[in-house]
Amino acid sequence: MLPNIKNSWTSLVAAGVAIGVIISATVGHQAQAQDNVSIGRTPVAIVDGQYPASYFPNTELLGADEMRITALGTGMPNQTRAAVSISYLVELGNGDKFLFDLGSGSLGNLFSLRPDFSKLDKVFASHLHVDHVGDFMAMHVASWLSGRYTPIHVYGPTGSTPELGTRAFVESMRKGYAWDLATRSGALPDLGAQIDVHEFNYKQENEIVYQENGVTIRSWPAIHSLDGSVSYGLEWDGLKYVFGGDTYPNKWYIEYAKDADVASHEAFLPPKALAEYFGWDLGQATYVSTRIHTEPQAFGKVMSAVKPRLAVGYHSVQSPENNAAIMDGVRKTYDGPLALARDLMVINVTKDTIKVRMATVDEYVLPPDVSEAYKKAPRTDEKQPGKFTLSGKWQGYTPPPMPKK
Repeated sequence: MLPNIKNSWTSLVAAGVAIGVIISATVGHQAQAQDNVSIGRTPVAIVDGQYPASYFPNTELLGADEMRITALGTGMPNQTRAAVSISYLVELGNGDKFLFDLGSGSLGNLFSLRPDFSKLDKVFASHLHVDHVGDFMAMHVASWLSGRYTPIHVYGPTGSTPELGTRAFVESMRKGYAWDLATRSGALPDLGAQIDVHEFNYKQENEIVYQENGVTIRSWPAIHSLDGSVSYGLEWDGLKYVFGGDTYPNKWYIEYAKDADVASHEAFLPPKALAEYFGWDLGQATYVSTRIHTEPQAFGKVMSAVKPRLAVGYHSVQSPENNAAIMDGVRKTYDGPLALARDLMVINVTKDTIKVRMATVDEYVLPPDVSEAYKKAPRTDEKQPGKFTLSGKWQGYTPPPMPKK
């Protein structure tokens, strides 16, 4: 029994994540008031459940009607080992997987989960800051090396001008590492080098940008720095996840995030803490925290209006002091279920339960075995240097013979 549900939630998430907690929907009867609190669309209770306390990658089967959301990065552009830049992985019971943002540093956390990269070919960018797309190049190449032998798909918004949009970003980056791609084509299956860009108008409001296999992903505008930032809502099998990207509190999120099972939205450092962290004056910190981002009390107001089954805050400098300051600010304006995200926080979602815990990973995990898929995938001849470069081989070394095919 939990006699004080609000205080229990606060203590569970004060360190940044509600570890080992299940939110269970109570359907069809009136639960006892001391055990339940009304959140979003249904009353919920914190109960014991079937999940282990920690998530160990590739040890659990995802239910046919289940969604798993993993925070790959929750921090700032000047990342730390404990909090790299922003990225979320969403896995569905139908086998589909989606990446929302790929901030710098997030790829290491993705690889620590040892996913099936043949199914990780869809990236949705909220905007083009490096702490949200900085690991795209690394993802393109590393996933190609790890079993993605089909084109990678990038979805993202236009900018105020063509050169500030997603298509220009991807095409320019691809030109920047053209040498890398040319060296690997042939040694790796050719199709993995391809990038398919799906650019859409950032102004569209809750319009469908992806729809396949029972999954619908919609986009709406966000307010952040310049034109061309968006938020996303993913709907599948009666479940809804919302990824806010970076944004000032806006009317679109309030309207289109409604009915979300899990609503993630930045809960940025409050001005004083931000000023101390960067060494800024309070005026500059106040502008950044409250004009182009969402400070904790504003995050709380947003979530009080949206009323998700679980609110998730991210995009902060992780420390006990900062998390406490964020929590104090949020709790002034929001008293529902809340997790302040940390890297490798895992959320399992069904219609009845939401489970929040941390992943336990091996820092030296090997990449997935792709030998059979590699053998079957088509490729052209391997590339090699020209005659001039090859003429520089040192005659004092003879490499071992190549194995017979």
